[in-house]
Amino acid sequence: MTYDQIQTVASRISQRTGRAHQVALVLGSGLLDFGADLPAAIGIAYSEVGLPVPSVEGHGGELVSVEIGGVGCLLFRGRVHLYEGRSLAEVVTGVRVAIAVGCGVVVLTNAAGGLGEGLSPGDLVLISDHLNLSGNNPLLGPNDPRLGPRFPDLTDLYDTELRTIAGQVGEEVGVALKGGVYAWLSGPSYETPAEIQMVRSLGADLVGMSTVPEAIAARHMGAKVLGISLVTNLAAGISAVPLSHAEVTATAAASRDRFTRLLLALLPRLRADGRT
Repeated sequence: MTYDQIQTVASRISQRTGRAHQVALVLGSGLLDFGADLPAAIGIAYSEVGLPVPSVEGHGGELVSVEIGGVGCLLFRGRVHLYEGRSLAEVVTGVRVAIAVGCGVVVLTNAAGGLGEGLSPGDLVLISDHLNLSGNNPLLGPNDPRLGPRFPDLTDLYDTELRTIAGQVGEEVGVALKGGVYAWLSGPSYETPAEIQMVRSLGADLVGMSTVPEAIAARHMGAKVLGISLVTNLAAGISAVPLSHAEVTATAAASRDRFTRLLLALLPRLRADGRT
């Protein structure tokens, strides 16, 4: 989307919700239930405001505006992916619109394969950095300076201060959080055992098919980013069983209570300035 189109969608959301938003949350595979039953939640179908609609089962397509602990939050129940045949511009439309609406912090969640030492299905992991192994970047092509600089710095892309806050909140609510590097491959096929060994040798602890383009686009527009992966399966060559989407959704469902408890406590603590 162009700058003007992003502003148009942002304006529609502001008019429909009548609420100021400070934090955006993108909900990944199997995590979409969060927020729908919160008091005064306002649900809007993506199609009603002009956001790309996911085509993958389990990826929803609803925007939820809600206030949690006095903080206006914009929840994206599902995302579109490059493997759906979408352009990268479409893939990052949600986070760009959220920032245009006023969100200075973007929280990106996903379901990921675990390949790091000590990671098991059900673990929640704070993303410390990423490896973009897709050969794609959402900033390819002409740059509109109204969105951000031509060459944005990705040092500390996954904000250290926000990760510190998340770790503190996790301790307070009894939800263990680990840390790791996330590798993005385009999918939709799961990685081969040889690819997993390659990714592991490059220093990745997690592997998945999303998040990285959104994180880059959010930083491009000046927002702070927090990434949280739910390990839903062990990666190919590590797992003793064939990989399946059913395993992803089942593990996500079993982790829903811990994930919900963490987010309800964490989101009110996040501000654009990264302070509690």
